[in-house]
Amino acid sequence: MNGPHDLGGRAGFGSIAPEADEPIFHAEWEKRALGLTLCCGALGYWGIDESRHARESLHPHDYYGSSYYEIWVKGLERLLIRHGEVHPDELSKGHMNTPGHATAKRLDPQDVPAVLARGGPADRPATTKPAFQIGTKVRTQKTLPAGHSRLPNYARDKQGTIIALPGHHVFPDTNAKGVGEAPQWLYTVEFDARDLWGDAAEPGTSVTIDAWESYLDAT
Repeated sequence: MNGPHDLGGRAGFGSIAPEADEPIFHAEWEKRALGLTLCCGALGYWGIDESRHARESLHPHDYYGSSYYEIWVKGLERLLIRHGEVHPDELSKGHMNTPGHATAKRLDPQDVPAVLARGGPADRPATTKPAFQIGTKVRTQKTLPAGHSRLPNYARDKQGTIIALPGHHVFPDTNAKGVGEAPQWLYTVEFDARDLWGDAAEPGTSVTIDAWESYLDAT
């Protein structure tokens, strides 16, 4: 899926201007946005892939016109509506009409440090051998997927070389849609920058991405 988030290698959006001594949060409400996202994730309805996809599938006008944490809040609203915890009328009016699901999990304040420390490991036991080995030359898929994809647009239909095999991991393309983890082998693929951006690339540079097995074909 081509989404507004997929800006790697695209021109026309201006240069990146890092903020000197940038604070973690620029406003108090941003802290609450992060806290709400973490607490709502603990309800157990969705994982990181569905959460990320909810943000990345915002309309481009909405996405580009929103700040970082505004995007998080808008994605969270989508998820809560989708899973029946919030009704659109409640969001527009700013108050609850009916309680949420009584069966939902709750993240108590004292449990937050342990939950954050535990994280959400995505590695899974392998039932197959990897199709590619380190040093194998591969080409990424050319077709544009109809749904979620972690393959960036700038790296589609490009030839690269496997340089690492990080393991067997949850496949986000299916997990984002709630149709199963469908774990696959994950590879680190290195590309010559000239193969991605032509003569405009800085000489002698390369780019690496992590790509799932179904994204790749042997060359």
